[in-house]
Amino acid sequence: MSRPGAVSTQAAPGVSHAPCPSSTATLCPVKLQGRRVLVTGGAGFIGSHVVELLACANRVTVLDDFSVGRVENLAAAAPRVRIVRGDVTDRDLVTELVREAEVVVHMAVVCLRESIGDPLRTFLVNDLGTLNVLLAARGSTHLERLVYVSSSEVYGSARRSPMDEEHPLCPMTPYAASKLAGEVHALSFFRTYGLPVVVVRPFNAYGPRSHLRGTSGELIPRLAARALAGRPLVIFGDGSQTRDFTWVGDVARGIALAAECDALLGNCVNIARGEPVSVLRVAELIRDLTGAEVPIEHHPARPGDVVRHHADVRRGLRLLGFRARTAIEEGLARYLEWLRGQPGDPASWLDGEEVVNWHPGPIAD
Repeated sequence: MSRPGAVSTQAAPGVSHAPCPSSTATLCPVKLQGRRVLVTGGAGFIGSHVVELLACANRVTVLDDFSVGRVENLAAAAPRVRIVRGDVTDRDLVTELVREAEVVVHMAVVCLRESIGDPLRTFLVNDLGTLNVLLAARGSTHLERLVYVSSSEVYGSARRSPMDEEHPLCPMTPYAASKLAGEVHALSFFRTYGLPVVVVRPFNAYGPRSHLRGTSGELIPRLAARALAGRPLVIFGDGSQTRDFTWVGDVARGIALAAECDALLGNCVNIARGEPVSVLRVAELIRDLTGAEVPIEHHPARPGDVVRHHADVRRGLRLLGFRARTAIEEGLARYLEWLRGQPGDPASWLDGEEVVNWHPGPIAD
């Protein structure tokens, strides 16, 4: 499908990266049905849920280097998905795949904890990789929408609560800085070249297939595995730091809705539950839900850790009709049910893993 002529458009008011009034962008109504969709990082945790959702009605290609993502994550969608093993730093490959697509969801990323030990690789994948995607998209004749999946980490710790999309941006880690750089690049391509870009900022996704081991290991999976293994639940700091934990199915649905939203062109949107929950509360809920009689251990706070996150979700509701449906109690119960069904015993999931701080090198959460 060829791209129709560019028309003058203005993004919704009140965004941190407000588009220049003279910007032009392609206004092409997008419905995610029968489209050729490329998802970079599509074998990862959130990416695989996005792929599973989109593959029901679209022709989906996944680009992933499988450094973190797994082929098994795509099992449910595999018959309807083309999988390409490769890296977003490979400009020729990215150009080939992007120019085949009508919709691109860019999610390939080096994670937060790995970024602290390896800022250079973080730059190459998160920043240069994003620029490769944007350059390829600029050269496409039929791209209808590019969704840049950013992160709530671009905000840093909340200076006011809830955090709307106008909240000051103060990234605390190399990962957060790289995601903000990707936003700036993506929106500059909207303003300069009329590239049909939208930016999504998910908050703290959790659920099936979330990463448990290594530098990609996340809070909820590790606490859950430790509880099921009868080990102390380790949290860093006093546990009062809050996150807006959002069920991964809700996150995937929000990303899909953003891809279809013409009013979001050149703009960004929070995708979140809209409910702050402390890390200590999560540990207590997991202990209660598992019935584990284990202590909660407090280790020293980690550098770059944000103190408070709480999303303002009104823009998503107004523009996308998006509302996260899953409360933390329900989500944790569902996740634990899924986790109990995984092969092996909980102690084996934690074999070889140490609980260490983030600094100075790669860590296991």
